[in-house]
Amino acid sequence: MASPTTSPPPPANLPRIVAASLIGTTIEWYDFFLYGSAAALVFNKLFFPDSDPLVGTLLSFLTYAVGFAARPLGALVFGHYGDRLGRKKLLVLSLLLMGGATFAIGLLPTHATVGSAAPVLLTVLRLVQGFALGGEWGGAVLLVSEHGDARRRGFWASWPQTGAPAGQLLATGVLSLLTAVLSDSAFGSWGWRIPFLLSGVLVVVGLWIRLSVDESPVFQQALAQAESRRAARAAEDRTERLPLVSVLRHHWRDVLVAMGARMAENISYYVITAFILVYATTSAGVSKQTALNAVLIASAVHFAVIPAWGALSDRIGRRPVYLLGAAGVGLWMFPFFWLIDTGGFGYLVLAVTVGLVLHGAMYAPQAAFFAEMFATRMRYSGASIGAQFASVAAGAPAPLIATALLSAHGSSTPIALYVIAAAVLTLIAVGVAKETRHRDLADVEASADAGPTATRAAGARSV
Repeated sequence: MASPTTSPPPPANLPRIVAASLIGTTIEWYDFFLYGSAAALVFNKLFFPDSDPLVGTLLSFLTYAVGFAARPLGALVFGHYGDRLGRKKLLVLSLLLMGGATFAIGLLPTHATVGSAAPVLLTVLRLVQGFALGGEWGGAVLLVSEHGDARRRGFWASWPQTGAPAGQLLATGVLSLLTAVLSDSAFGSWGWRIPFLLSGVLVVVGLWIRLSVDESPVFQQALAQAESRRAARAAEDRTERLPLVSVLRHHWRDVLVAMGARMAENISYYVITAFILVYATTSAGVSKQTALNAVLIASAVHFAVIPAWGALSDRIGRRPVYLLGAAGVGLWMFPFFWLIDTGGFGYLVLAVTVGLVLHGAMYAPQAAFFAEMFATRMRYSGASIGAQFASVAAGAPAPLIATALLSAHGSSTPIALYVIAAAVLTLIAVGVAKETRHRDLADVEASADAGPTATRAAGARSV
């Protein structure tokens, strides 16, 4: 295996590539998180008005979860074509789909205008959002990972990950500003549409930047190699046309590790950032504005610590940092809810901030960790499938399950135990995984081409 010290230096335009991925993922996550915040704040009244408030919130979060259900399909489709046509083209398409769906939500008629057609239209657009996001994440982190060198891959690849807190920060900030300057009636009548319509402007900016970057050299080299051997290896090429089959043939253990690693990361994030808007306002008596401000402050800290965690993973490895985050989130859940129950703004900020800092220890190394698991010609598919299939069982139902547990038990204890159980699953998955920090992405490609046995041998040499 190539040593990190012998890897070629990163290209001079790497900061621009990182910026393109970061801005694109920020816009995509802004669109996705905006829906989650609106689901907790206004969608239950605008699209499900015949239900009591808590049931309406459950139904609102159900449409929120539908977006996650479409993410595996997006991972399969975008992964397949991203591994055959390139990362850049598919990233442009994902941005257009996400931005268009979000803009359309801002134009939707409500239940009062068109009746039951309103939640149906909302659900369809949420499906489009989920489909687009399912393909976005893998391409964005791979574009950076494949341009950089092994020595600082964790640091550089963590920057697209900051798109999540940046998108959360932007979405929460816009909503917080609107709820501060508008009355509740004005916000519920028309003010909630403004953040969704703003997505149209953001997409234009994102496209302009994303179109300016080049395809990754690692992918271009792998594509040329695949074309040169196509005639001699026709049978294998047929397998490659089905990315799910190819990934599961060569990397099924890595897919399972990625899915397990995502459990605590995904569940904790949506409990901390989305469900808190329900819990803090209904159980702790905190105002809507106060809860939004707490998430806003914590998201800013989250944004700042992710690159630091990524850099640490370059020094001590992906697994130790990831394990620290999973254990920390599990241990923090009971203090998290105790602090919120006090009703104090400072305690609320502390609860969310510490939770997101610990989450960042999982989220930051995840990009490099997943990219280093898979061969180049199936890396987009493998990383996306592992990440997005897990989201169906993890992030999708998390706010829904948390709200249902609160409704059934009237206590935060079952919710804390739910997150702790997810943390245990992640500790097991990452604990049995191999360290990937020293892997050279081109060598991973060569090992995978040689078959499962060679892949396992290469993995053993890489630690």
